[in-house]
Amino acid sequence: MTDRELNFARTILGDRYFRDVPDDEVLRESERLLTAWMSGEARLERPKLYDHYALLLTALLRRVRDLEARVAALEARE
Repeated sequence: MTDRELNFARTILGDRYFRDVPDDEVLRESERLLTAWMSGEARLERPKLYDHYALLLTALLRRVRDLEARVAALEARE
């Protein structure tokens, strides 16, 4: 466990703008960080964690929208 508190979004984004980070990477790294945080293996800046949930939620919303479009396309084929 590290004593340093990680900034959730900065850890995922690095020096990149949020639109430059693929949703798959955001979801993978979010899961990794949140799992480490819940298991006590990492510490996250808690006020920042709440602020930066937007990064994870944006990726999830885009993924849901994509899946809904794919389901609609499959249903239209029937």
